[in-house]
Amino acid sequence: MLQTYGKSDVTYDWYAGNSGVVGRSGKFIASHAAHAGLMMFWAGAFGLFELARYDASLPMGVQNLICLPHLAGLGIGGVQNGVITETYGIIVISTLHLIFSAVLGAGGLLHSTKFAGDLGEYPESSKPRSFDFEWDDPNKLTFILGHHLIFLGLGAIWFVEWARIHGIYDPAIGSTRQVIYNLDIAAVWNHQFDFLKIDNLEDVMGGHAFLAFLEIFGGIFHICTKQFGEYTEFKGKGLLGAESILSYSLVGVSYMAFVAAFWCASNTTIYPVDLYGEPLKLQFEFAPYFIDTVDLGSGEYTSRAWLSNVHFYLGFFFLQGHLWHALRAMGFDFKKIGQAFNNIENTKITQN
Repeated sequence: MLQTYGKSDVTYDWYAGNSGVVGRSGKFIASHAAHAGLMMFWAGAFGLFELARYDASLPMGVQNLICLPHLAGLGIGGVQNGVITETYGIIVISTLHLIFSAVLGAGGLLHSTKFAGDLGEYPESSKPRSFDFEWDDPNKLTFILGHHLIFLGLGAIWFVEWARIHGIYDPAIGSTRQVIYNLDIAAVWNHQFDFLKIDNLEDVMGGHAFLAFLEIFGGIFHICTKQFGEYTEFKGKGLLGAESILSYSLVGVSYMAFVAAFWCASNTTIYPVDLYGEPLKLQFEFAPYFIDTVDLGSGEYTSRAWLSNVHFYLGFFFLQGHLWHALRAMGFDFKKIGQAFNNIENTKITQN
């Protein structure tokens, strides 16, 4: 499943973490649960950390915050004109993240230590066996993909309903208000080309409502359908494998990181000035980067600046990871590059 360059006894170093879950569906589930637990722990711990150092007398955008602006954008914290007026909701959300991180971490340890590393080792009729999969099995992978899409769609519905019932922060009025989604398909289609310029929350919620429908419909389609006839090259035979699927995942994350970077840098409806600071300017030197358009003093940056830059460079490195694993999945042997340079050097020595 991973590129072995024709060798059957390939071993991987400890830092090649992905190799540990290839062909071991139980370990794959364990790593998924543990990874989710780490993310939950970071969100909960950092939310409380930022709350402890939050200063209501200063603009939120100049306090190097990331969790609090996002929570405030969801209308949590009784936000008025970019100032958090009550902290109970933020404490509850952060604490729940810490509790869930413990549950997920325990699940990761349980799957890693008590359950079989490969769920295919269980009896055919057992429940764990139904979660076993192979990277080159299109039927099982489309089944798993379908469930992922449905959960993403439910998350989008939750966001839309939260905005409709509870409300989210509207920078135009400086407070939280209920937002009814505008499900205008033509507007949704047009905004795919100018999404950076969206300036009303109704269109934002309309886009999420449409996305929820699309993801749930796609999830049901993938769960209910299987390959019709032989799995041929036309249908993508040869494109499935641990290395190739990893490359697809990396390019998807890279794309989202780039979108988030440019959206955060320029859009003031989703990323209000009250919460993140003024819009940024893209500058080129050795490499492109975003800079603040207001002077905050030596060494000071807005939350918008470092959030955009971090996303931009993470997107860049994820893209490199995609290219690396995609080439390996296609059979490219990176060791030949070093061999080619050695041959060139040896040729020069011989000629001299």
